[in-house]
Amino acid sequence: MHRRQLILSGLATAAGASSLSACATAPSDPNYPIATDNTAPAYTFEEVVSAGSRELGIAAEVVGSAVERIFAEQGDRPTAYIAGEEGAGAFVVGARYGRGALHMKEMFAPQEVFWQGASVGWDWGGNASRVFTLVYGLFHPDMIYRRFPGVEGTAYLVAGLGVNYQRADGITLAPIRTGVGLRLGANVGTMSYSRQRNLIPF
Repeated sequence: MHRRQLILSGLATAAGASSLSACATAPSDPNYPIATDNTAPAYTFEEVVSAGSRELGIAAEVVGSAVERIFAEQGDRPTAYIAGEEGAGAFVVGARYGRGALHMKEMFAPQEVFWQGASVGWDWGGNASRVFTLVYGLFHPDMIYRRFPGVEGTAYLVAGLGVNYQRADGITLAPIRTGVGLRLGANVGTMSYSRQRNLIPF
């Protein structure tokens, strides 16, 4: 009888140790980050140039000049792009509104996205643009819906296209703009991306 109790006691101890080991290695949160959360299929240079030429309605050689510079500065390939249109105007204080579609390789269909922003600076005029935005560090489409600070004064021209950067939480946006109108000066502001149109740009 004593031997039987010792055997049962040993089995119980072994089971308990196994359970503790499992608890130690298992995550406490079932939604804990895993390696694949920070990966997404990226677009090649050729794919981006082709899409940019189609969406902006200009020659691939022109788009290629801007895309080549962005690729060189970012040192990586984009995981998404946004194609759309926007309008902007300013007289010291400015506002910008846009609408487009977010494209990612693993998505069955593009996801609609709106953006609106406000700025202040030595800036006046207005313009309407077609926009093709390269997106770096985006691994899930819903991560796009946030506010991105940006400095319009850092924008540069490549083959007649305007390019600038917006960054937040490891995500970088590189909008390429072409359009009509006159916009002079430099400003500092933010751009907010949302699921629906917001009239207030702040």
